[in-house]
Amino acid sequence: MSKRIEFVVGVFVLLGLLALAFLAMRAGNLSTFSMQPNYTVSAYFDNVGSLKKRSAVKSNGVVVGRVKGIAFDNQTYRAIVEFDIEEQYEFPTDTSASIKTQGLIGEQYLDLTPGADESVLENGSSIM
Repeated sequence: MSKRIEFVVGVFVLLGLLALAFLAMRAGNLSTFSMQPNYTVSAYFDNVGSLKKRSAVKSNGVVVGRVKGIAFDNQTYRAIVEFDIEEQYEFPTDTSASIKTQGLIGEQYLDLTPGADESVLENGSSIM
């Protein structure tokens, strides 16, 4: 009887640890582990607000990538947001990027609005 109780307690402890790990991933904005190959694009902004690394990159409400990093360009005095897009998503070179807020007081994310150009963004491309 005591081995059965130990087994049940072990299962509950394991489930509790899994639930805790899930919550930690959600809090850290790590809920999606994409194994898809990515390509990196950068965009320039006058103000990035509270956008941060690992913020979502969306297009029409669909998460298509994640913010890789945010830096300051000493020559143009603008913020550079570097982000990864999953390779399965292709965007025209005249795509525009804007920073939006999810909900009234939610997190900020990078929103991509596709243009109409025939050529597509490639690894290392920039959106002005």
